[in-house]
Amino acid sequence: MTTAVSLPGLTTGTWAIDPTHSSVAFSVRHLMVSKVKGTFDTFSGAITVGEDGTQVVTAEIDVSSFNTKNAQRDGHVRSADFLEVSTFPTMSFTSTGLRAQGGDVVVEGELTLHGVTRAVELELEYSGVNPGMGAGTVAGFEAKTTIERGDFGISLQMPLEGGGVVVGEKVTITLDIEAVLQS
Repeated sequence: MTTAVSLPGLTTGTWAIDPTHSSVAFSVRHLMVSKVKGTFDTFSGAITVGEDGTQVVTAEIDVSSFNTKNAQRDGHVRSADFLEVSTFPTMSFTSTGLRAQGGDVVVEGELTLHGVTRAVELELEYSGVNPGMGAGTVAGFEAKTTIERGDFGISLQMPLEGGGVVVGEKVTITLDIEAVLQS
């Protein structure tokens, strides 16, 4: 696992995701004209920085915490038609490396969703490190990726009478993360 990128101030140790100051959000095309946005409200993870500077990101998301603020829709998405949370209760990510791409940073890794693991790349915006406010040193990140739900076996198509589908194929996932250096 080679890390081609060093993030300034991100020192050796484990940086745990602070769920109080972080979010995992998504958006997907609805009726071909708008986007439905929502969150996964329960998640955990860490960034581990080795003595050699290697950085490994791990995250686990409770898929049943899917929330669009519409109980009927959320129940349907949790069902076997889409996420099938009774069989596949978690989504997980493990990084395999970081690389520079132009002036940006890309986190490469493997995402497991709906029992399927695929390579994904997340565009990373690193906000830096701050001493924090008594809870320890914190680091900030925003990461974004777009996946195709069919690649993960979520393939229900609900065609519209005039063409297109009710739920789009591409899902954008955005993570706003504050991580705390563990002592």
